[in-house]
Amino acid sequence: MEGAGSDGLSPHLRPGINAAIVVLALDQASKLWLLNVFDIAHRGAVKLTPFFDLVLAWNVGISFGWFQNESPIAQISLMVIKAVAVIVLAVWMAWSRTLIATVALGLIIGGAVGNAIDRLAYGAVVDFALFHVQFGEKTYNWYVFNLADAAIVAGVAALLYDSLLGVPAAKAP
Repeated sequence: MEGAGSDGLSPHLRPGINAAIVVLALDQASKLWLLNVFDIAHRGAVKLTPFFDLVLAWNVGISFGWFQNESPIAQISLMVIKAVAVIVLAVWMAWSRTLIATVALGLIIGGAVGNAIDRLAYGAVVDFALFHVQFGEKTYNWYVFNLADAAIVAGVAALLYDSLLGVPAAKAP
């Protein structure tokens, strides 16, 4: 295989695959630690800063808690859609021409797989990070999320950056 490294992978794909593996490992390690060592389920909300808490939220829906549905058919449907999306993203990553896009796609894939593992293991995604701000007597909360969600958002932002401000494509003759 021309240009392949000693492991048979194209050097172009390695950063994206590494990003996916790192995100997946950190995401799953953080969730396992919070659930089994820190025991967040029994501690309840833990205030870390005036604007950030650790809380436990089980998300049976998709991003930002949309489409909440605990039925087995809905959960299987979400898993099938997620599997197809990961395959499409992996193909896109294989054809990617920029380092930013390759890493961004790896971040998205790692986050998607991390959340899929939660669905298989627990029937819902483990969310735990809560940002909030208080104005007077009113508190405004962001959605509860996890490291996989943060990686997905960072990956999408990097893809947008790459497509809008990245290296322009070569012009056709």
